[in-house]
Amino acid sequence: MNIIKDQKILKKIIGSRQKDAYQVEEKVEEILKDVILRGDQALKDYTQIYDGVSLETIKISKDDILASCKAVPGPLMEALELAYQRIYAFHSLQKSSSKVLKGQGYTLEERISPLDSVGLYIPGGKAAYPSTVLMNAVPAKIAGVNRVVMVTPPNEKGKVKDSVLYAAYLSGVDEIYRIGGSQSIGALTYGTESIRPVDKIVGPGNAYVSAAKKLVSDKVAIDMIAGPSEILILADQGADVTFIAADMIAQAEHDEKAMALVMTTSQALVEPLVLAVEAMVKDHPREAIVRKSLGDWGMIYVAESVDEMLALSNWIGPEHLEILMKNPRAYLKSLRNAGAVFLGPYTPEVLGDYMAGPNHTLPTHGSAKFSSPLNVDDFMKKTSVLEFNRQAMDQLADQVCLIAEDEGLIGHKRAIEIRRQSYDKIKSL
Repeated sequence: MNIIKDQKILKKIIGSRQKDAYQVEEKVEEILKDVILRGDQALKDYTQIYDGVSLETIKISKDDILASCKAVPGPLMEALELAYQRIYAFHSLQKSSSKVLKGQGYTLEERISPLDSVGLYIPGGKAAYPSTVLMNAVPAKIAGVNRVVMVTPPNEKGKVKDSVLYAAYLSGVDEIYRIGGSQSIGALTYGTESIRPVDKIVGPGNAYVSAAKKLVSDKVAIDMIAGPSEILILADQGADVTFIAADMIAQAEHDEKAMALVMTTSQALVEPLVLAVEAMVKDHPREAIVRKSLGDWGMIYVAESVDEMLALSNWIGPEHLEILMKNPRAYLKSLRNAGAVFLGPYTPEVLGDYMAGPNHTLPTHGSAKFSSPLNVDDFMKKTSVLEFNRQAMDQLADQVCLIAEDEGLIGHKRAIEIRRQSYDKIKSL
């Protein structure tokens, strides 16, 4: 755990994290080219290399999906169903409708329609997340996407976790393939013998997956380039250190590169917090990961004022922002940049991971300054529809011609003039 009192040092550490580009693009580019050339066989070969699994079939059959659903324990099944209902209810509020502006002789419309197809990347293998299936598939289905395709790496037995398949079944996923890594991103982008390409790819992944999404983003739409997970906790002297410690560890257990940062104006909070973290880390099932994460990216910053904390928070633009301070809602107006904000001691970030309702696929590495959580709009597109009659066109014609002439686009001007001339000929007959 790093105790920091100098803002310059904190900014240097955060800046180095946000500039830490993945150094795997050359290898990923090679894999993507191989998928284009060899299709399914390349997918099978890379699954053997990276997952240690020899695949006979890539697609998971409906019978296998149903068998996995039946194997999910009842209480877990009910928990996933409740999560699905809450996620569906919240995201249903996001669906936009087409808009129409009518004037004298013209109609302008913004048509909103779903994408035809999307691919969901769901991390798998040793750590598989049914919650991520729900968070990615539910808004796609609410949007009305006709074909939702899921790819996820198999475990060492070539299987996909039962709960992951149940979440996919619940969410209405149409096709599921047991492949992962950058090769699966290539398959979703370019297509293979078994997998038809999609229009957009969403979902978190490791460095290889993120690099692949970046490299194919000129061929297919993507949601975001996600980095390791992060949390910023703003705490005052009244915050419960055990709550803070638990939330830091919950973040750190994701990944060795996950960041857990606490900001406080209370020096008295530091030592009890360090002790609370140490007490909780002992005997943690993922102790090595947690210790590495907190050792590198676990930080407590003692700020001079609340205003300094708020300014630094906006500068960082964290993925998750917890406010464990008196009257937490009072600070919302000052906090502009965060993927998701969690107010008060009984709104831990893990509620957002699983059950609250808003999406847990959030912008990382400071991209909350300009990006939003995954939402229904990410699975929709907008089309402009314009319709003018002769009189409405004529009212704007002179101004259009002036601007076209100024821009040197005489063909644009003539496209208006020829219509006016044609109309004048008809009138003279």
